Amino acid sequence: MKLSREVKTGVLAIGAILLFVFGYSFLKGTNILDKHRTFYVKYQNVEGLAKSAPVTINGLDVGKVQNIGFANKSGGLVVEFTVEDDFEFSKNSIARIYSSGLIGGKSLGIFPQYDPKNVAKSGDTLLGEVEDGMLSAVTKALGPLEKKVNNTLATVDTLMLAFTDVLDDSTRNNLKQAIENLNHTLYSFRGVSQKLDGVLGENGEKLNSTFTNLDEMSANFAKLSDSLAQLELGQLMGDLQNVVTRLDGIAAGIENGEGSVGKLLKDDKLYDNLEGASRQLEQLLQDLKLNPKRYVNISVFGKKQKEYVKPEDSDQ
Repeated sequence: MKLSREVKTGVLAIGAILLFVFGYSFLKGTNILDKHRTFYVKYQNVEGLAKSAPVTINGLDVGKVQNIGFANKSGGLVVEFTVEDDFEFSKNSIARIYSSGLIGGKSLGIFPQYDPKNVAKSGDTLLGEVEDGMLSAVTKALGPLEKKVNNTLATVDTLMLAFTDVLDDSTRNNLKQAIENLNHTLYSFRGVSQKLDGVLGENGEKLNSTFTNLDEMSANFAKLSDSLAQLELGQLMGDLQNVVTRLDGIAAGIENGEGSVGKLLKDDKLYDNLEGASRQLEQLLQDLKLNPKRYVNISVFGKKQKEYVKPEDSDQ
């Protein structure tokens, strides 16, 4: 079948138009031949998210941002993006804008929620969030730190003022004087140290002799301890036990009235006799003192011995 020139021209025109549309879509990042799903998400601020920005799920590129426009006159924004992968997720999934790197731009990440009863379909609107960028995170972290630094600086300022008030002219003079006194004291210690070195140098031989004597004394003490260790302590303790036993026997005999000492302590009759004899001896000595003529009568010239006259105060 022979085609006319007009048909050929129309076919070429249609092909050119299709090629142009396909190329334009490809340059925009959309492949019209691929099967994709379109979703929407609302934001108050897209934080610099641009068209053709990648859409990721768990870090894997699954689509691109197709369009960003205003949702209403109050300034709300609507982001249109496509997902070319057939990975399913629920309508409760979150579309979060995040920074893809220190220098890179913003990306749109889908954080999927798995609910087979509520699977997201093309044309649904997802929940939107904006992740804090590095500068925002640093700023938020430095906010409390800034307050602490300001409080610390205020405290340091107060301490410096107090320190300045304390270190007045009088206090500074006292500190200088104290340092000078400390220097004098150190100088005195230095002199004492030198004198002590001199004394030790002059009496080195005496000190050596003293230490030698101490060594000899230690050796003698060691010998004495060896001698004490060699004593038969068992036999000594046995003899001491025998002596103690004999003393116990003697004490028991005295307690039972045995022997002279026991009878003296335990015999009441003997005690009474001794007491009576002691009393009579005392009376005899008293009578001898008061009446010596009764017992001693010496006649030098042959006089007649007088008869004994009983004194009135005599007991006998």
